[in-house]
Amino acid sequence: MDIRFYNTLSNQLETFNSIEKGKMRIYTCGPTVYDFAHIGNFRSYVFEDLVKRYFIYSRYDVKHVMNITDIDDKTIKKANELNSSLEAVTQQFIDAFFNDIAKLNIIKADVYPRATQHIDEMISIIEILEKKGYAYQKGDSVYFSIEKFPQYGRLANVSRDKLNTGLRSDADEYEKDNIQDFVLWKGKKEGEPFWATPFGDGRPGWHIECSAMSMKYLGEHFDIHMGGVDNIFPHHENEIAQSKCSTGKPYVNYWIHCQHLIVEDQKMSKSLGNQYTLADLIDRGYDEMVIRYLLLSTHYRKLLNFTFRGLDQAKKSLMRINDFIFSLNGLKPVEGESETFSDFIKENEIGFKKNMNDDFNISGALGVFFEFIHYINLHMDNLKKGDVENILAYIDRVNSVLGVIKQSSSDTLEKQIMEKITLRERARQEKNFQLADSIREELKSKGILLIDTPDGVRWKLEKK
Repeated sequence: MDIRFYNTLSNQLETFNSIEKGKMRIYTCGPTVYDFAHIGNFRSYVFEDLVKRYFIYSRYDVKHVMNITDIDDKTIKKANELNSSLEAVTQQFIDAFFNDIAKLNIIKADVYPRATQHIDEMISIIEILEKKGYAYQKGDSVYFSIEKFPQYGRLANVSRDKLNTGLRSDADEYEKDNIQDFVLWKGKKEGEPFWATPFGDGRPGWHIECSAMSMKYLGEHFDIHMGGVDNIFPHHENEIAQSKCSTGKPYVNYWIHCQHLIVEDQKMSKSLGNQYTLADLIDRGYDEMVIRYLLLSTHYRKLLNFTFRGLDQAKKSLMRINDFIFSLNGLKPVEGESETFSDFIKENEIGFKKNMNDDFNISGALGVFFEFIHYINLHMDNLKKGDVENILAYIDRVNSVLGVIKQSSSDTLEKQIMEKITLRERARQEKNFQLADSIREELKSKGILLIDTPDGVRWKLEKK
């Protein structure tokens, strides 16, 4: 089955055709490291992870590059506010970002290029643009002339007659209706880091950074570029212009953009006190996998209305999955090796893939998977050993896409914890119930719930 999804560039659903058979090359907009990432950022990062996981599940060889913007207007402003070096400030937030994506079970990119480490590549592109007549110098800065690129505005669906040519902007971001020649290189200013170049001392504009880093690691023409809808204009529009004009080649075949996240029907902002970081939600007692589940469970082209009621519902849904796995792991199969549920598993997986192939319809895919859980629960008493093994293997395949199940069929407890369980069993046999109870409480404090059954002790990770 072909994978189809909405391409912002063509404004329609398209079937994915890779540039190189069996391979998928993807670039995603990473963090601007002037502050801690918030749940709006993670809505995009989790969706991008879902897409990446699904291509891997679909047996593509995936190469993923995600940039780190460690120099722009915001990072410089933050460093000056804190009276600290740019490197010291940005490193703090880079470390926090990697810590957060690990908690959310986001697969790491193959490369995380930092803007400050790719200045030479940016200078090379600007020199080419100047030589070809697409860029011009004004004062100490270099600008891209949008009137020289007739296709400018196609991604954002902005009509050419609305272009305000001849105006210039040094800002990294500007309003959609205020379309101006954008800065490629900013002349040196007091209180800003700078590099020496053939066109004067200064620093890069934000937009040139992604073109330089994406093409360095993925080539001048690659498959997919992803980001939030707020990146469409001007950032991605400018990326296309400067990249295509410098190489003379198509830049990216498919552009995928994730819709905004709002909080309790309101725009997220610090002033409203509803701009939550991952740490904020964990401090409120929510498990990281519950947060991930909520962030990925709404279709990416729909606004995600983040609510705590929604988090509680996500918790229930995830508990249903984990309790199902727990029941399977503790099941005593009926005699026989016949695998009577193989056809049902295949049919359900076809349904799961059919939904994911249709513009990453995660709601439909989850619905199919929960139908599977419901059906197997009805027939739990009839499962044979081979059935259980096939079911658990299928769950692992689904989770390779979802990434929300901590305790899968392959999970094991750490050796020292297993030793604690053995010690508790011995204490119970010796009727030392005080010791047995203290071990149970110790493990519970670590999030491990022990359940005594006629067939022995079982365990599962206790959900917050």
